[in-house]
Amino acid sequence: MPRLIDVVDHTNVGTEEFAWREPQEGSGDFRMGSQVIVGESQAAVFVRGGQALDVLGTGRHMLSTANLPILAGLIGLATSGRTPFTADLYFVNLKDMPQVGWGTSTPIVMETPGKGLGAVLLITHGIIDVGIDEPMLFVKQYAVGRPYVTMNDIKDRVQAMLLGEVAMLIGASGAQSIPDANKLLGDLEGAMLAKLNDKFKALGLRIKAFESNPFTAKDVSADELRNYVSLDMWERVQRLNIAQTAAGNQGAGGTLASAGLGLGVGQSIAASMNPEQSAAQQQMAQQQMMMNQMMMNMMNKQNGGGDAPAAAAPASDNPQTKAEIQAMLDNLDMKLSKGEISEAIYTKLSDKWQAKLSSMP
Repeated sequence: MPRLIDVVDHTNVGTEEFAWREPQEGSGDFRMGSQVIVGESQAAVFVRGGQALDVLGTGRHMLSTANLPILAGLIGLATSGRTPFTADLYFVNLKDMPQVGWGTSTPIVMETPGKGLGAVLLITHGIIDVGIDEPMLFVKQYAVGRPYVTMNDIKDRVQAMLLGEVAMLIGASGAQSIPDANKLLGDLEGAMLAKLNDKFKALGLRIKAFESNPFTAKDVSADELRNYVSLDMWERVQRLNIAQTAAGNQGAGGTLASAGLGLGVGQSIAASMNPEQSAAQQQMAQQQMMMNQMMMNMMNKQNGGGDAPAAAAPASDNPQTKAEIQAMLDNLDMKLSKGEISEAIYTKLSDKWQAKLSSMP
């Protein structure tokens, strides 16, 4: 039978410790009349049968049915009873854990409808002060059945919740640019911190301070981008990649072969289409082919006419079909994302061609 515990405390609190069980090896035997000494910035929570039952605050406590009403009711003790009972006692550290690092291990996707690729992958890092707000809730969530709990044990959970809440706040705010997102970060360091704390309180936790470096855009390849965005957006990126490749190679002698594009690629795309392909796949292939033809025509004009195939698409400044207009819009997105045109010019031209596209049957 374990030693009867008459006096218990926990004074050697670790720097990253949240909760500590006494005794460490498992449940101990207590009795009404035993003393529990709870230090400053501590709470003591009794657990029996896997249930967190009663909480004691700072001070020296002689156990009785008065300060352990729930536990006393469960074990059926009379007011003056001194029968030993078995329980776990968790000492909870209520001090804030300062300077806890956090960061976007997974980028936050911020949609930017009608601008560039339609989304930006936001990354940042910073620090928070985190602590226990409700010791009973915290013990129920994290400590029951464990000898101790440290910051390292819950850090991944805290970071995942934090990033999830920040992503939701950015989405709900209507932010569509990095400056918009950074303004929201400033708000989070102030008044919006209370809103960020709502879900943390349900776990017995609080965030007392939130600091972040400004958001920047994560630079990823098209293949990496596919892991973060929708299929429709990724197909849009693929079309822009074709235009960027052509634009980047247009100075290599002005020939279609040197650009790596042209009817050869377009025809191979068209040839690969078959009735078993989905409508979305066929539409993407058609748009890729049209983009290739338009870029080929642009390069040929810039290099003095060259040997443009007769089957080339109409000049890019005068698109006529839906596919040509969509290719024009995609090309504008590409130029905006590369900083080749201002947002004002982009908006003017985009509105013009989008209106024409919408008016077509």
